[in-house]
Amino acid sequence: MKIAIATPVFYPMINGVAMFSYNLASGLAARGHEVLVLTPSQNKYYHTEEINGVKVVYLSSTDVKVYPDQIHNVEKKKLIYKHGLKASVFPYHQVKRALSGFRPDVVHVQGSDPIGVSVVKYARKNKIPVVTTEHNQPEVLTQSLAIPGMMRKPVNNMLSSYFVKRQKKSDYITMPTKLAIKNLFGDQNIGVPVEAVSNGVDLTAFKPGRPDAAIYNKYKIPDDVPILLYVGRVDPEKKVGLVMRAFADYLYRCKSNKLDKLSKTLFVVVGDGVDRPRLEEEAKNIGVTENVRFLGRVTGPDLAELYKVGDVFATASEIETQGIVLIEAAATGLPLIAVDAGAVAEVCKNGENGFLIKPGDVASMAGAIYKLFSDRELRKKMSSESIEIANEHSLDKTIDKFLQIYQKVCYNR
Repeated sequence: MKIAIATPVFYPMINGVAMFSYNLASGLAARGHEVLVLTPSQNKYYHTEEINGVKVVYLSSTDVKVYPDQIHNVEKKKLIYKHGLKASVFPYHQVKRALSGFRPDVVHVQGSDPIGVSVVKYARKNKIPVVTTEHNQPEVLTQSLAIPGMMRKPVNNMLSSYFVKRQKKSDYITMPTKLAIKNLFGDQNIGVPVEAVSNGVDLTAFKPGRPDAAIYNKYKIPDDVPILLYVGRVDPEKKVGLVMRAFADYLYRCKSNKLDKLSKTLFVVVGDGVDRPRLEEEAKNIGVTENVRFLGRVTGPDLAELYKVGDVFATASEIETQGIVLIEAAATGLPLIAVDAGAVAEVCKNGENGFLIKPGDVASMAGAIYKLFSDRELRKKMSSESIEIANEHSLDKTIDKFLQIYQKVCYNR
């Protein structure tokens, strides 16, 4: 098949939508399909590249300075960023040129940004089937952009209406989880098939096992202490500080009970973002600097190895539509600790492969950390459950499902 994928973020960006789009495009190309990706240019200028067997058309773009780009390092949270996200504001003519030359059998749109809107417009004019995957939810966007509380509800309602209106223009709608579908559409029948399809993870890259010994030296991590792991953006909405405060409570309990080995547990934070400087200062203030490691942004094979270094994975984020890092951690065999918010419960199943806590509950998270690290058999049991759950979210199954959807909409068209 000839498949065009439109996405507001793509490689070399690092976030859930960018990684999903990259993994899907690469996986489809590896199976012999011809794939074209349309995305905003990171250097602002129109150009094309071939990446991992995929032709990527980087459309002319401009800076959106209200949010960091997740490529460049930032010192602290600001209202305006030097390196903001890139957006293609009026991309229709470039979209038309790219798609006219490619002549896709189906287009797959990853969001309601100007590129997605332009691709749907072109596809409708040329009778090309449209599949959409909506990764965002209004609550996620308004929280990420720090919209004031009194404005949040009306803005959420406006965004919900817009998202639903855009989705109705497609032939088939997917979202990463059933809960995400319920949150956006409720019980309304919008006249278009809607299905939950996992973002998927490459289980050949993320799997249990002993880490490469060199990884400990490279990142200056001792190989003989327990490791609590977090992977992801280090931005305020991810609430890494809550995990760190819970970790401090856990250490206090270990020291009070004279549990010498557990008192040496490290909290390893893999990722970067605007909240990192504040968190490094907070670590000093609460006395856990010696037990916390901020590794910064890590990608590629090293990331998979760092998952293996961990013993338990913890996150306090309340804005996950699925949480690719949770699937990656589960695939590596880590028990999970997460907040019972968003769609996290579809990956972290309370009492099976980890613990779900109430949002903002530092004491409960500290208790969950203590329970897992002090009970080796429980960790072993939950590790096995994590691997089983992750198997349901394999990238191969995700690609199989999308190919079925593409074939269905082409047949119906």
